Amino acid sequence: MQCPNFSQVRVLVVGDVMLDEYWHGLTSRISPEAPVPVVRVDGNEVRAGGAANVALNIVALGAKACVIGLVGNDAAGKQLQLEMEKSGVEADCLIVPGASTIKKLRVMSRHQQMIRLDFEDGFIGFDTTDFQRLVENKLPEYDLLILSDYDKGCLKRADLLIEMARKLGIPVLADPKGRDFTKYADASLITPNEAELRLVTGDWSDEASFSLKSSDLKSMLKLDALLVTRSECGMSLFTDDSQIDIPTLAKDVADVTGAGDTVIASLGVAIASGMALPDAVRLSNAAAGVVVGKLGTDTVSVSELNEAMRNMSTCFAPVL
Repeated sequence: MQCPNFSQVRVLVVGDVMLDEYWHGLTSRISPEAPVPVVRVDGNEVRAGGAANVALNIVALGAKACVIGLVGNDAAGKQLQLEMEKSGVEADCLIVPGASTIKKLRVMSRHQQMIRLDFEDGFIGFDTTDFQRLVENKLPEYDLLILSDYDKGCLKRADLLIEMARKLGIPVLADPKGRDFTKYADASLITPNEAELRLVTGDWSDEASFSLKSSDLKSMLKLDALLVTRSECGMSLFTDDSQIDIPTLAKDVADVTGAGDTVIASLGVAIASGMALPDAVRLSNAAAGVVVGKLGTDTVSVSELNEAMRNMSTCFAPVL
């Protein structure tokens, strides 16, 4: 199995964009002022994160992506726009007066994250009218819509965006957050991880209980499918007909930051290209296995993904 040619695929990403900044340095002593390590910073870098990272993952696979999100009229917003444009992503973000662009600063030493500092005011109170109109005007140009929700307020009316897309016959994938998944009702597919799923369904005692809760949620939300990402346990795909469990392909896990972005990006591109859903999930599982071996938010290239899929020795195992 190899990647198809995704050059004709067009994906619209809507959600919470953010700027990821990394400070790198060596740690060799404890501060005399407090029991904390001292990091001597000798380098820094910035990357597009959140929904912007989803779009970067799409472009890295050879497809076309546009991202719509919210930023402030500040230096971080301008830097984020620049990072997206440098990577070939079309960015059409709405500037919210008086708000700050979301930024996450990570201090790294010897490939370990020492601390993360979050800078954000949130966009909870913003008027969604102009934002919805922007999405509505863009949607007809694209094959698939991805909603990348980091619970920062951008997708508080995800239900309206799903309704817009479904009326146009455009599939909708959502990476959900929060305790209320009803705003994702009628989406084509959502991709919660186990922790996010537990917040909504409650805990489970065994695999049978997990399967039942997942199937019930899929039915309640009227989804075409539900994909649960399960870290070292791989992924579980629920459709109307079956449950398919896919084992993880990750060999060395360096950092899980942004892995969910890679999953939904690669899955969306594969679905939009016409790939069958089980094969699209298999491809996204391979992509996740590659990206968790990298440090920080990152993307997966076509050559890396092809190599990962060539090395796959497992196949789907339907649960009867």
